[in-house]
This record gives sequence, C-alpha cells and structure tokens, in this order.
Amino acid sequence: MKIYFHLNLHGFSNCYIVANEFAKEALIIDPGKITKEMIQEIENDSYTLAAAFITHNHGNNVHGLKTLCKIYTPAIYAADWEVGGNNTRVITGDGIIKIAGLSVQHMALPGHTADSMVYKIGNVLFTGDAICAGKIGATNSGYADRMLRSNIEKKIFAENDATIIMPGYGPPSCVGAEKRFNIGMLLNEHVTV
Repeated sequence: MKIYFHLNLHGFSNCYIVANEFAKEALIIDPGKITKEMIQEIENDSYTLAAAFITHNHGNNVHGLKTLCKIYTPAIYAADWEVGGNNTRVITGDGIIKIAGLSVQHMALPGHTADSMVYKIGNVLFTGDAICAGKIGATNSGYADRMLRSNIEKKIFAENDATIIMPGYGPPSCVGAEKRFNIGMLLNEHVTV
C-alpha cells in the first residue's frame, strides 16, 4: 500500500490517494480539490481509480468529486446521500468494504458532523476532522461534543498506539501520541478545527 498526500489550498484540508501497487488500483479519500498532480499520480502509475471515500459532507472534503467523476467512474462511499446523489453508496455504522484489493474498515464517528466516518486501511486511520494532531473536531453543541469525545475514546483510542492517524487537517500523528498529548481531549474543553 502506498499513500500519497495532497493539501487542498482552498480549505487547507488534506486529501489522500491510497494505492494498491500490486492490483494497480487506487482509492481517494476526501477529494476537496482535484489537481493536475493528483491526476498525474494516478495516470503515471497506471492506477484504476476504484473509489472515493468521504469522511463527512463538508465542501473542502467533497468539492473535487464533480471533477473526479468527469475523468473517472469511482464508486463513492459516504454516510450522506447528498455527497454524490444516486452515485453514493451510503454506508452506516461499522463494517468492512473490500475494494481495489484492499480491506477498508469504516467506523461511524458522529460528533463533528452527523455523517462523520473514519476509515482504517492496514495500520492507518483516515480520521477526517474527528481528530487531528493535538485537537478534536468542532461541534455545534455540548451534546455533539460529548458524543465526539466518547466516540474517539471508544473507537480511535481503542486502536493500537502505533496506529497512524492521517487527519483532515494538519500533520499525521498516531494513536499513542493523541492519547497522551491531544489538548482537546485532555482539557475536556472544545478546541475548534
């Protein structure tokens, strides 16, 4: 598995291309904006783009889908039908999707948004805005904040400490570092992403 990182300068959000080098297939996670460099990575290595996975329906996570779907025909996985309309394969709860020769575990993690999902491929968690290095996602109520914290504790912090976190914003981290140093969780006060 190979992971390509891209920064969406429009919203300063992260996008990831996850490639299976043996099957010559790839996935894209949170395509906020499609750039020439992203297309070149897919084309130069002759990858077939099998799917787009959306962590939550915010513009800086989905705006690139329109462009992406003009070039490729990926399956679109999200917890919100509005992401891709009839082309969306709506996922709920926790489960596993086998695609592109990869096993993609999805976990519902509401709090930042009602449709927030986290994806695990191998030893890597793609967390969207639920948790980033040193902070947790913004919420719109005390109830949503408590729900997000509880879900992070139960689902993300239950992973092995060495599990890598590839967030929607900022640098990568790992579960062990976030357990020890995430100010949003430690201070029990809301830190906006």
